[in-house]
Amino acid sequence: MSALRYEVKRVYKELLFLGREYPLGYEHYRSRLHDAFMKKARLSDEGEIQKGLEFAEFFRKEVETLYYLKRYRTLRKRYVPGA
Repeated sequence: MSALRYEVKRVYKELLFLGREYPLGYEHYRSRLHDAFMKKARLSDEGEIQKGLEFAEFFRKEVETLYYLKRYRTLRKRYVPGA
């Protein structure tokens, strides 16, 4: 169980780090992330914890995609006339 605990903490910290540039603000992101993790805090089954970690990894990829899209749109506005 302790290995899963460290994995959950690692994912939580990684997601917090990604939230620095969130469009609605870091505080909004942090509170929503904290609430989501607290809802799953009482899980004791390793399979359920693994499912939660898989969802967290999916969410991390979604946030990264959001940032890449934001960067793409900004660059496109700068360099493509009429975009």
